[in-house]
Amino acid sequence: MLSEDFIYRLRESNDIVSAFGMYVTLKKRGRTHVCNCPFHSEKTPSCTVFPDTQSFYCFGCGAGGDVITFTMKMENLGYMEAVRLLAQRCGMELPAQNPDESRNAKRRVRCLEINRESANFFYKQLVSGNDKRGLNYFAERKLSPAIVKKYGLGYAPDDWHVLRDHLRQMGYRDEEMVTAGVCQQSDNGNVYDNFRNRVIFPIVDLRGNVIGFGGRVLDDSKPKYLNTGKSPVFDKGRNLFSMNFAKNAASTTMILAEGYMDVIAIHQAGFENVVATLGTAITADQARLISQYAKEVVIAYDSDGAGQAATQKAMNHFSAVGLPTRILKMEGAKDPDEFIKRYGTEQFRILIDHAGDALNFRLDKCRDGLDLQTEIGKTELLRRSVRILAEISNPLEREVYISRTAKELDIRVETLQMQVDHAVKRTERDTKKSKFRAIEAQSLQRDEINPLAQQFPKESRAEEQILCYLMRFPEEYRMLWEALSPTYFVTDFHRRVYEAICQMMPDYAHFSLSLLAEKFNVEEMGRITKIYVRGREISVDRDTLEECIAVLKDTKKRVQPSQDMSDDDLLQFIAQKKNHQSK
Repeated sequence: MLSEDFIYRLRESNDIVSAFGMYVTLKKRGRTHVCNCPFHSEKTPSCTVFPDTQSFYCFGCGAGGDVITFTMKMENLGYMEAVRLLAQRCGMELPAQNPDESRNAKRRVRCLEINRESANFFYKQLVSGNDKRGLNYFAERKLSPAIVKKYGLGYAPDDWHVLRDHLRQMGYRDEEMVTAGVCQQSDNGNVYDNFRNRVIFPIVDLRGNVIGFGGRVLDDSKPKYLNTGKSPVFDKGRNLFSMNFAKNAASTTMILAEGYMDVIAIHQAGFENVVATLGTAITADQARLISQYAKEVVIAYDSDGAGQAATQKAMNHFSAVGLPTRILKMEGAKDPDEFIKRYGTEQFRILIDHAGDALNFRLDKCRDGLDLQTEIGKTELLRRSVRILAEISNPLEREVYISRTAKELDIRVETLQMQVDHAVKRTERDTKKSKFRAIEAQSLQRDEINPLAQQFPKESRAEEQILCYLMRFPEEYRMLWEALSPTYFVTDFHRRVYEAICQMMPDYAHFSLSLLAEKFNVEEMGRITKIYVRGREISVDRDTLEECIAVLKDTKKRVQPSQDMSDDDLLQFIAQKKNHQSK
């Protein structure tokens, strides 16, 4: 267990407001700060940072904790790995750790070392290896030597074991190569290179670590692109290609391209604010990551059918995080790489500047598949357009689009306005019903963190108030422990929290959430933080505490038989217990 002094110094050196500011935009609100939660999609801020307690809590998704918990969730790290990262940021020396934590941390370190060495190997094979096919491919794509070096592009030779043998010589074990994802193991136990006869695109995280690779074939073999699988340091749904460069760009606009080559071509043309997903459609996590570094996004996907379908999905994710979206409309080229080669950098800049907003894109897409020469086609176009116009929350903005659409559809503005108004009211009714159903579903949903709370709601509330009191007055832990043994707690989760605080207080002068972060996972820390925040808002006095203790002791008497009960008393107890559980 880390010492109180170390935890205190670590927190003091890593202010939670500054830590949040590295990833999201905070707004000061009184003595707190608020932001759109980085852990779930939302348009209005529900995440609050409390500088005085160095904690945070999201009232939307329930995430919460201290700077360690925050770093664990943001960087997808274990407890000691997050502590190590925070210690590195402030130049603190890390104390000794237990064997399990050390083993997990070492796996991550070895993965990063193997990836770095593999990236160097691929780069050397590209620029100085005997096989020039990779270098010729990049030359044909008009990439300069400077951009090849900047991105660390490489080439994997057409050989099953060349990287494996190189890494063996460097002292890495076969199982470590498989864990990192640069090698695979066959059913008969043979280990072989994962990437062969492919140009290589290293994937780098925000801290500059090589966490994975993308490889493109040089012939017609399948799959065309191959990416590193999930590993201790890589999750393709949480990272973005070239984000390590884009996050430092001066522009507040982020360009989302479809593939590695599009990103590199756009970057080479002078636009560093460009990223791409890693072989899959954009995820909610990636949309939230972009929203932390940009005020708007321009989607520059291919102009083919698949690209347009992907554009629609991306728009939905960006809408969920409240990020304004514009759509690049390319004519005369199938993708940004081809457009830049054909028309030049300045024309691409003009294309970016004049990219249409997402709403116009959606309204234009309403025409797809319709014969507008027929009454049926015109009616369906009107119906599709009304649905989209009704989603515009700002009345003034809605009126502007209604006027434009009415003119294009050649109908009276009043007629379209009436249809949209009806749709808005219908949407509001449906939204209320959906919220009500969600509340009902939530009430029936199993509480994964504290499942017994639903079975014993009265007792669970009493336990929570006891914990509120304990966190507010931790110096009274001894009095509480003597008055209330943990065995009186009905729910396992609350009992664990109670025991953890009471057992650690003799060794610590002050209570903080950071002391619990080592014992509880990030989801549990969110629930503990909720109790902690609630304890700041409500006043649990001594009288209330006594009442809560009485509730638990009374329940203990009613639901647990005594050792010396008679047969008649036992039968009566069983009947009382059944009656209690049915309430």
